Amino acid sequence: MGKIICITGASSGIGLATALRFAREGWTVYAGTRHPERDQSLYKDEKNLQFVELEVTEPESMEQLMRQISREHGKLDVLFCNAGFGYIRALGQAPFSDIHRVFDTNVYGVMHTIRAALPLLTKSRGGHIIATSSVGGLVGQPMNEIYCASKFAVEGLLESLATYYKPRFNIDVTLLEPGAVATEFNKTVLDHIADTGGILEDEYKPVADAYTAAFLQRNAEPQTAASVAGVMWELVHMETKPLRIRTSERAEAFAAGKVSNDPTGLDGVLRTRKVMLNM
Repeated sequence: MGKIICITGASSGIGLATALRFAREGWTVYAGTRHPERDQSLYKDEKNLQFVELEVTEPESMEQLMRQISREHGKLDVLFCNAGFGYIRALGQAPFSDIHRVFDTNVYGVMHTIRAALPLLTKSRGGHIIATSSVGGLVGQPMNEIYCASKFAVEGLLESLATYYKPRFNIDVTLLEPGAVATEFNKTVLDHIADTGGILEDEYKPVADAYTAAFLQRNAEPQTAASVAGVMWELVHMETKPLRIRTSERAEAFAAGKVSNDPTGLDGVLRTRKVMLNM
C-alpha cells in the first residue's frame, strides 16, 4: 500500500508546494484548504492529489477528514500541521480578538489536528507528525511577540509529545523551522497591517519602522516554497527523524545561538525520556 500524507494549510505556499511534491512522487495527498473546488480545478491534472475542505479551528472539520481517510485507506503515514496565521503588532497595540485568532490557528489548530489524526497514525506502524514552526519559535523578535508566543507554544507541545510518542506509539515528531520564505504568508501579514491602520503613530512606531526596514532588507532573497518542500521530502526519508530541522542555511544561522548545543533536539528528548520515563 502506498504512503498517505495529510497537509493542513495546503492552498498556497509551503503546504501547496509540499502537496505537489509528494503527489508527483506517488504519495496519496489529502490537501486541506478552505476552497477545495477552486484548488482542485487549478490542479485537476495532478494525480494522487485531493483537496479537501478543512478548517483547523473547528475540531469536527478535522475529525470528518480523518474518518474519510480511515474509510479510504485505514491509515495515515504523515501528518503535516502547516496551517498558520502570521501577525505583526506589539502586545500593547493588539486587540485581543487578533490574539485569539493567532492562537486559535497556530496553537489550538495544531492540537485539534493531532488529536483527530492520532488513531490513524498509530495504525501506520511508523507514523510521523510534522508541524510548521519557525525560527520565531526559537528566537523572540520585536513586534512579533504574539506570533512568536504561538510558535513557542507549538515547540513546547511537540517537544513534549516527542518524549513518549516514539517509544509508545512508534510515531516520530518533527518541528519544521523555516526563516523567510517566498510565499503569500508575508504578504498576508503586511496586508493585515495595512488593513488595520498601517504602522500606528504611537510609542512603538520607531521600533516598527526599524523592524520593517530590517525585515525587507533581510528577506530580499527568501527561500522558495519548493525548496522547503524538498526539505520535507528529505525529512520523511531520514532513518532517524530529528525533533527540529531548519530549512535553510540562513534559518540555521539565525537560530544558532539557541540550538548549537543540540541542533536536532534529539539529545534533549532522550535525556528527558530517560529522567522522567526511565526509557
